[in-house]
Amino acid sequence: MINLRGSADPGAFLHSALFYEGQAQYLADVGAFVRASVTAGEPVLVAVPGPRLDALRESLDLGGAEVTWTDMTPAGRNPGRILADLQEFTDRHSGRPARIVSEPLWPGRSEAELLEGTRHEALVNTAFAGRPATFLCPYDVQGLPAAVVSDARRTHPSVTERGECRTSAAYAGAGPVVADCDRPLPEPEGGAPWLPYTHGQLGEVREYTEGWARGTALSPLRRGDLVLAVSEAAANSLSHGGGKGALRLWSTPGAGVVAEIRDGGHLADPLAGRRRPTLASAHGGRGLWMIHQLCDLVEIRAAADGLTLRLHMAG
Repeated sequence: MINLRGSADPGAFLHSALFYEGQAQYLADVGAFVRASVTAGEPVLVAVPGPRLDALRESLDLGGAEVTWTDMTPAGRNPGRILADLQEFTDRHSGRPARIVSEPLWPGRSEAELLEGTRHEALVNTAFAGRPATFLCPYDVQGLPAAVVSDARRTHPSVTERGECRTSAAYAGAGPVVADCDRPLPEPEGGAPWLPYTHGQLGEVREYTEGWARGTALSPLRRGDLVLAVSEAAANSLSHGGGKGALRLWSTPGAGVVAEIRDGGHLADPLAGRRRPTLASAHGGRGLWMIHQLCDLVEIRAAADGLTLRLHMAG
């Protein structure tokens, strides 16, 4: 049994799912984790949805303790952005064990968001391997689908239930879970025409996207974001996806839009675009990083015959 709250190896990476029922248990268990961090003099990040965040701050009343509070609702709207924020927190406290409360999956998320959030949870284990950090990831077992809770046992090496932390017998590692997340994407209702493109046609892709976006409910600023995101995806197709690709665009019932890009590429690094690029990584996911920053959700599907990116923007 692992004692998540106090006696774990300070140089190890620990990643535990906390299964809770109701706010009282949430405040007690998450609060105990945060208080233990403060008592140990360790920096702690609490990244949970707004209502939970407010309740925790009020119940803990930690004053000037070294706690960073982040509302996960906007910060984690696109699960593909979360990992970089967590890594930046640990990088700021390099050389010190850090504790993080991260709740990327909560009731009310769409099925697509839940799936990409599960992908994120699986990749956390790869991204933080060997780092001195302890993660506690709360899961609302009453409000989340049973399949999401079941997947949490596969994405977390340990689970915390009823105040005790134990090794998860169902833990599968990143590879199998990420592969399971690459399930077929649903077709858009009513279909959408494809625009094929190849070398020398990136300008046409931009013009097509810009013209189509004028007929949507997107603001001028978000139309610009869409054009930039699609342009980055298409440029990746030309550089890494076999020199050609195809684009289709459609609107969603909630006044949002979706852009889908398919090509013959392969995602060699599943963490590409999820970590802030550096000068040394000029050719290592800068375009995909920008896409994640611009979009409200990015669905990625890697298959034997190529790569699909489905980019969502809310109206």
